[in-house]
Amino acid sequence: MDPTIEDVAGNVDSLWLLVAAALVLLMTPGVAFFYGGMVKAKSVVSMMMMSFGAMALVGVLWVLYGYSMAFGDPVIPGLLGDPFQYFGLTPFLGITDGGAMDPDLGGLAFAGFQATFAIITVALISGAIADRAKFGAWLVFAGVWVTVVYFPVAFWVFNLAEGWAPVWGVNDFAGGTAVHINAGAAGLALALVLGKRVGFQKGIQKPHNVPLTLLGASLLWFGWFGFNAGSEAAVDGVAAVAWINTLAAPAAAILGWLIVEKLRDGKPTSIGAASGAVTGLVAITPACNILTPGWAIVLGVLAGVICALAVDLKFKLGFDDSLDVVGIHLVGGLIGTLYIGIFGAGIGLLDTGSFEQLGKQAAAAFGVMIYSFVLAWVIGFIIQKTMGFRIKNEDEVAGVDTVVHGEEGYALETV
Repeated sequence: MDPTIEDVAGNVDSLWLLVAAALVLLMTPGVAFFYGGMVKAKSVVSMMMMSFGAMALVGVLWVLYGYSMAFGDPVIPGLLGDPFQYFGLTPFLGITDGGAMDPDLGGLAFAGFQATFAIITVALISGAIADRAKFGAWLVFAGVWVTVVYFPVAFWVFNLAEGWAPVWGVNDFAGGTAVHINAGAAGLALALVLGKRVGFQKGIQKPHNVPLTLLGASLLWFGWFGFNAGSEAAVDGVAAVAWINTLAAPAAAILGWLIVEKLRDGKPTSIGAASGAVTGLVAITPACNILTPGWAIVLGVLAGVICALAVDLKFKLGFDDSLDVVGIHLVGGLIGTLYIGIFGAGIGLLDTGSFEQLGKQAAAAFGVMIYSFVLAWVIGFIIQKTMGFRIKNEDEVAGVDTVVHGEEGYALETV
């Protein structure tokens, strides 16, 4: 039988989703490079391993029960899916009585795409506890947190038919709440549980490899086109708008961040440019489908300026968020999510004259933030008091790479 036009269109959409999923998966090694360049030379292996560990563990858990918890039939209406309904993604395989498979292209493509979101969300958290975390404890935290926090929150936000947020009318197109606010709040909780690095103060540590961080930012931006435009799950005008806004907002955010650096410090930096790009990407994530490119540029500038100022709050408030997960992802996610309530096309305050959408956006943003922070703190605290989460101070000074992994990022032969 010849395929119908509808079949071909569906196959094209699924193909785009598979490509987008590969782009988003590349973002997690991008996070590893981005974070790896900013830590000490004797911590780079540990920092990058935390991202690769997230890829391994979360990838397995997603296939086993994570997808089912996020997209299965609700066992708690609006809040949680049945963890056994799609266990192992078996229902998508179309297994016949003879054992052969007739896989569901669309279902598997969507499951794979959403898996990459779960993976990178966990990887983002790791930057808050750089230089001082045990790898085994990190994996325990990652497995528990993704199960009790991320998978349920993904149901809230990404399950368009059953999740309370989209049913209520919250606009979070690609994960400003589920990914960035979620990760940022968890990062803050872990930073408080593990405490400050040895000698923590402003300016004590410089990035050991700036080009590595710039490479990571480049990979993140490249993959983010799949992150945002892929969230439409179709090849259409909305995907194109999301793509354009994913170009415009981070470009503007770079300028905003660099202006702050020039005025505050006298010099714009390449680390500032990389951080500004990521900030703009974070902010546009929930809003990329609902903003005109002009308003996306305004959002980018605002996010770049505000987040460039916010990253210094850790020194004033006394928490050691090593790589600014809070200042970039939590603050940037809040800005982008709330911005929709004012400037979102057809739903924001400017178009409707009503604060209703802003209220909905705020409820989703702060609801996810509080839920993630509280549970991440509890999980981290229990791990710290049992198996221990933080390495010893002397091991931190000696270098977490050799102590935890028995490796060096830059092993130079000596004669």
